[in-house]
Amino acid sequence: MFSWVSKDARRKKEPELFQTVAEGLRQLYAQKLLPLEEHYRFHEFHSPALEDADFDNKPMVLLVGQYSTGKTTFIRHLIEQDFPGMRIGPEPTTDSFIAVMHGPTEGVVPGNALVVDPRRPFRKLNAFGNAFLNRFMCAQLPNPVLDSISIIDTPGILSGEKQRISRGYDFAAVLEWFAERVDRIILLFDAHKLDISDEFSEVIKALKNHEDKIRVVLNKADQIETQQLMRVYGALMWSLGKIINTPEVVRVYIGSFWSHPLLIPDNRKLFEAEEQDLFKDIQSLPRNAALRKLNDLIKRARLAKVHAYIISSLKKEMPNVFGKESKKKELVNNLGEIYQKIEREHQISPGDFPSLRKMQELLQTQDFSKFQALKPKLLDTVDDMLANDIARLMVMVRQEESLMPSQVVKGGAFDGTMNGPFGHGYGEGAGEGIDDVEWLGGVQGVGHLTQHPEQNRRDLPFPEAACRHSGACRPERWWPRGLGPGFLCTQRD
Repeated sequence: MFSWVSKDARRKKEPELFQTVAEGLRQLYAQKLLPLEEHYRFHEFHSPALEDADFDNKPMVLLVGQYSTGKTTFIRHLIEQDFPGMRIGPEPTTDSFIAVMHGPTEGVVPGNALVVDPRRPFRKLNAFGNAFLNRFMCAQLPNPVLDSISIIDTPGILSGEKQRISRGYDFAAVLEWFAERVDRIILLFDAHKLDISDEFSEVIKALKNHEDKIRVVLNKADQIETQQLMRVYGALMWSLGKIINTPEVVRVYIGSFWSHPLLIPDNRKLFEAEEQDLFKDIQSLPRNAALRKLNDLIKRARLAKVHAYIISSLKKEMPNVFGKESKKKELVNNLGEIYQKIEREHQISPGDFPSLRKMQELLQTQDFSKFQALKPKLLDTVDDMLANDIARLMVMVRQEESLMPSQVVKGGAFDGTMNGPFGHGYGEGAGEGIDDVEWLGGVQGVGHLTQHPEQNRRDLPFPEAACRHSGACRPERWWPRGLGPGFLCTQRD
């Protein structure tokens, strides 16, 4: 008797069994959170529905900054390799979003083809239209760094009159879409250009609610003296404090993130320590990727619950027949009061509510008659997911983390930081004066370097072709500017 009741009760009591955290998140989202989002049209207001690729993709790093701050050069420094579509110059060169990802062969996948690939986490970018997709591509190449992470290069943010020229798509909205899905957001600043333009300010504000992912890099710091560097750092912190409204101080890494020697080596030890800290932070991303996805799903679930309360409250206040348009305008104008009412009735923190101004703008174009009334069963299902299922997944997250090495990202600059110009001990002891033009430490024999490459080849104890490391040393990375690559073998024996 009442067998259907006992079956339902058993189904509720039996916990879900998952093999991996990614599989668990995918199933919980599809079975428990997605029905709530669809019922209250969450995707029209906030964020598109998640897909399988969003749970399975590698950790992603998003680089954001004004033009010519070194974003593309930073990527090249990390992977120690040119990538397809790369352009570097003092003018605004990168005019596209470029997803630098691992692939068996070098090549470029255009945006329109990329958004229909179910294996890539970019399908929902189709909503931004052709104007954006024509400025979006994926650069694929076989590189050990990209085995563990993917990097998103963005167009340089413009200033002055240039920022008034329309891009043809909502730049801040695209960055916000990426911010929700990436594991780390790196804001790059040039030590010589600290002014934050209106467009850059709008972009930083669009990254609100993702402050935990943001890291700031003060690049090209080797081009200024120590005293000026202190003033530049202070000015940067003051500027950021006016835009990022948080009591915590944002983490700023200072250095010169490219493979050339330091112009002013006075702060070498500081730059060494800063680069090591930043690299450790990036290397921790694969280890913490599951925890980040879990955290983002919890944030999404809390926002979806609040959204359901808002939509159902608006539906409740609407008249059945007459005066719908006038009532709609009144409700939109008094949305702040509805927020406060929901906050009191359901004990919800004010920080869980979406932006009031943005919500009012989105509601202007909506048909309130199509909104749904409150359905407690959907909300109870999400509450059960947050209270029980997420707690079980947290245990699995810790188990998966314990099985992974502490530094997963390998290759590129992550393997060479101890030997390059940012390595600990570089420029000390036998290597003192390594950046000077006449330095010849660490090689066999004695020679004298001049500013004439052809004469250098004749005077050095062995020619370029005689290096017994067969090209493994890559001396061009540390060669003083103006002399050209390949004149000295810098690999220590």
